[in-house]
Amino acid sequence: MALTVALAGDTMLGRGVAEALRHAPTPATLLSAEVRELLAGADLVVLNLECCVSGRGERWPDPDKPFFFRAPPSAAAVLAELGVDCVTLANNHALDYGFDALTDTCDLLERAGVRTVGAGRDASAAREFAVLEAGGARLAVVGVTDHPEEYAAGARRPGVAWAELRTGVPDWLTELVARASREADAVLVTPHWGPNMTSHPPSHVRAAAPRLLTAGATLVAGHSAHVFHGVAESVLYDLGDFIDDYAVDPALRNDLGLLFLVTLDGPDRAHLAPVRLDAVPLFLDFCHTRLARGEEWEWIRERFTTACAELGTDVDERAGRLTVEWR
Repeated sequence: MALTVALAGDTMLGRGVAEALRHAPTPATLLSAEVRELLAGADLVVLNLECCVSGRGERWPDPDKPFFFRAPPSAAAVLAELGVDCVTLANNHALDYGFDALTDTCDLLERAGVRTVGAGRDASAAREFAVLEAGGARLAVVGVTDHPEEYAAGARRPGVAWAELRTGVPDWLTELVARASREADAVLVTPHWGPNMTSHPPSHVRAAAPRLLTAGATLVAGHSAHVFHGVAESVLYDLGDFIDDYAVDPALRNDLGLLFLVTLDGPDRAHLAPVRLDAVPLFLDFCHTRLARGEEWEWIRERFTTACAELGTDVDERAGRLTVEWR
């Protein structure tokens, strides 16, 4: 029994991307035909939605916060048309336009048929996992973020599933992952962790990943750095960026990314495990993402191969993809 899960990193549909969607709210506005075909070929698609989706709300009152991201309501339908099954909202932009906009985000995505994790009307809802079904298998998705604490959901307060991962993995999170593993055939934990614009996972991220696997995660796929990191067995430390209008760092090249296709397989549903990773190089143009080519592709191959080697992981090339075999 094999299941292919497409994992995309930070997907920012605000600012310039929002303007493009207002003009043409279609999947082609965001992704090239080749990238859309890759998503269509996966059994499930999960990404980090780094914005709220709403037509209302006021900016979060933080004088030190530099960026506020809000997508138009039409973005929910566009994500559904792209085949996105689930998004995590556990990140530092879910409450950029306040509680009303977060409520709209959850409602609009639900009506469009896109599941959400990592945020909700209170802490209990924000911490709940979603179960996705495909090919007779059930994949539980858990979303969590280690920043910012002020966005954390409370007993009667909307917000995100926040955990202070810099001091360890809290009991509520390991218990949640364990419960998800009992109710599904595989568990994806997708944390928004660590600082921006780093090329390697920080020590607290390296420490948290095995704790999540021990708790029952089948696969851990993180994000936040805006730059893809190397992978270890069953751990994708950072997915990098997927769609945005960001300024480009000439050294870290956050305009060069990867779409990760993970194959889960096993003798039966009770023993699904990651067996292969296919990473497809991408070029993030302004508000639009296409396949990388030429020197772009070569830069990504060198960067990913080196980052994986530092973690003890070998990378092969196959049919234009960077491949890691885990079994």
